[in-house]
Amino acid sequence: MSFAWPWSLLSLLVIPLILAVRWWALRRRRRAAVRVTSMALVRSALPGRTRWTRKIPPALLIAGLALLAVGAARPQASVPVPQTSATILLALDTSGSMCSTDVDPNRITAAKKAAAEFIESQRGGPRIGLVTFAGTAGLLVPPTDDTESLIEALDGLTVARGTAIGQAMLTSIDAIAEVDPSVAPTGANPGGRGEGYAGAAIVVLTDGANTQGVDPQTAAQEAALRRVRVFTIGFGTTNPAPMVCDNSQFDGRGFGGWGGRGRFDSGRNVRLIDEPALEQIAQTTGGSYHRAENADQLQSALDALPGSFTVIHQRVDTAAAFAAGGAILITAALSLSLWWNRPRAPTR
Repeated sequence: MSFAWPWSLLSLLVIPLILAVRWWALRRRRRAAVRVTSMALVRSALPGRTRWTRKIPPALLIAGLALLAVGAARPQASVPVPQTSATILLALDTSGSMCSTDVDPNRITAAKKAAAEFIESQRGGPRIGLVTFAGTAGLLVPPTDDTESLIEALDGLTVARGTAIGQAMLTSIDAIAEVDPSVAPTGANPGGRGEGYAGAAIVVLTDGANTQGVDPQTAAQEAALRRVRVFTIGFGTTNPAPMVCDNSQFDGRGFGGWGGRGRFDSGRNVRLIDEPALEQIAQTTGGSYHRAENADQLQSALDALPGSFTVIHQRVDTAAAFAAGGAILITAALSLSLWWNRPRAPTR
């Protein structure tokens, strides 16, 4: 909890002052004691209260004054708030290793299916854009709420040579900047770091390591300066497997060894995911890293992400609640005091 007007907490000093005055008044009352000849007369004149109940009104009054003093300082609490205006950039690896069949039927098909289900689950929520990357990165679909156009674009994904993770992140930043004025494009001064995170996030799904282009850590620093979180997903296993893609998933450029069925003539995919790099990207930007070795784990990783970047924490002023609580306690203190000290009818 934080306070907009912390200096107002000085009003809490009124409480020890009241306690000091009460102590002084009780001390004087003892000095002014008088002798009486009949205790029965004294008992009949005193209110019918125990020593414990006599302390309730003063305690409620002090608690009420404390709440009012805290309320005067304008306390603010951080509460989770759903953000429907968020922007998500899905950056999908379309390198040749995505044809590996260690994930049935192959990685690229499983990734397309999981991405389509994720997009469908976010219908009516944040804007989503698609970036694909192999040797270079390109914006496939700008951030949009048109679910059908996003899913249609996924159907046309093809693989190529190379893995440019850093370039994919910079391309995603520029795509976000086009629709979110609070995010500066690459090459522009991002300004101060600011507080909290931007209402945008990047999800990088890859099965390998950066092989060309911008260093991913350099791109991660650019994202962090713009308060854009990057969530990384390492997809695939370490098991060697044939790399098979059908003709519709192969762009034909730079792969002289592909057969007519869209399959490498020899060799198996043994490439490992650069998990330390993906973890460092997430740590630098405030995101998180997820490992997925099959289609179900990939779907679970994607499903777990929206709670991280479509729910933000905002500061809410709670002064009214403290003021209301203080007023209730003070009213209760006065009411109990008047009730217990009301005149009683003499007993016969």
